[in-house]
Amino acid sequence: MTSATSLFSPVEADLRLLSENLIQLVGTRHPILSAAAEYLFGAGGKRVRPAIVLLMSRATMLDEDITPRHRRLAEITEMIHTASLVHDDVVDEAQMRRGVPTVHSLFDNRVAILAGDFLFGQAAWYLANLDNLEVVKLLSKVIMDLPTGEIQQGVTRFDTSITLEAYLEKSYYKTASLIANSSKAAGLLSDVSRETSEHLYNYGRHWGLAFQIVDDILDFTGSADTLGKPASSDLKSGNLTAPALFALEEKPYLEVLIERKFAQEGDLEQAIALIQDSQGIKRSRELAAHHAQLAVEHLADLPPSESRQALMNMTDYVLSRLY
Repeated sequence: MTSATSLFSPVEADLRLLSENLIQLVGTRHPILSAAAEYLFGAGGKRVRPAIVLLMSRATMLDEDITPRHRRLAEITEMIHTASLVHDDVVDEAQMRRGVPTVHSLFDNRVAILAGDFLFGQAAWYLANLDNLEVVKLLSKVIMDLPTGEIQQGVTRFDTSITLEAYLEKSYYKTASLIANSSKAAGLLSDVSRETSEHLYNYGRHWGLAFQIVDDILDFTGSADTLGKPASSDLKSGNLTAPALFALEEKPYLEVLIERKFAQEGDLEQAIALIQDSQGIKRSRELAAHHAQLAVEHLADLPPSESRQALMNMTDYVLSRLY
C-alpha cells in the first residue's frame, strides 16, 4: 500500500512548517485548552487535508512561491478538521482515535467540547484575517456542513429506508465538504479562473466521497488496530453505510436485524456475516473507484507539475487503503 506521506514530497517542507505553526497559533492563554490542542496536533494523523490544500496551492502557483495566505488556509483546514474530530468523539463516546486516547477520555467531555469550540473559533478568526470574502464564505459553509452531516447521521440511525443518495449527501457534509471547499479556496487565493476553481472544488468533492466510502468499507474489513477504533462500530451504532445499504438489497433478513437494533444475542455478528456474504463490499469498492476516477478528471485543467501528479496519485492512495 502506498503511504500518504510518500505522496507529499512536493509539500514536505510546507507540512513541517504547518505542524510547528499549528501549536503556536493556539497560543498559551488558556492552559487546559492549549494542552488539549497540543495533544491533538502532536497525536499524529497524516495531515492529508492540509497536504491537499498545499498541493493545490503549488499546482496553481507554478511560476512563483505560494503565499502566506495559502499556508494559513492549510492551517485553518487542519484546525477545522481537528475541531470536528474532537466533537465527533464526544458524540460517539469514542475512547480511541488513531490508536491514541481521545481528548474527552483524557480530560473530560466539558474540556473536549470547549477545546473543539476553541479550535473552531480560532479557525474563524484566522479565516476572517485572510481578507478574502469568498474564501470566508466557502470555509464558513464547511463549519455549517459538519454538524449538518452529524445530525443527518444521528436522525437516521437504524433506518433501513435510507437511500444511497442520502448516504452520499451525509458523506459530503461530514467529509467531502471540507476538502472540496478548501481546494477551491486555494485556487481562489491563486487567482485561477472561475471554471478552474469549480474543477478544484469537484476534485475535492469526489476525493472526499471516495475517502469516506473506503473508510466505511474498512469498518467491515479492517482490524481494530488498523482502524484505530473498534471494527464494525458504525453498524453497531446504527450508522448504515454503503456496504450495508447495498447488502440490504439482497439480504432481506438484514433489515430485521437492524430494525430491532441488534437486540438479541448474536444479531450483530449475523448482520456482519450477511454483509460480507453479499455484493455490498464489492459494490462499495466500485463506487469508491468511480468517485476517485471523477476526481482525477477534474485535474485536467491544471498544467502538468509535480504537485498535480501528487494530487492524481492521492486518488490511488485512497483506493490502496483497501488492500
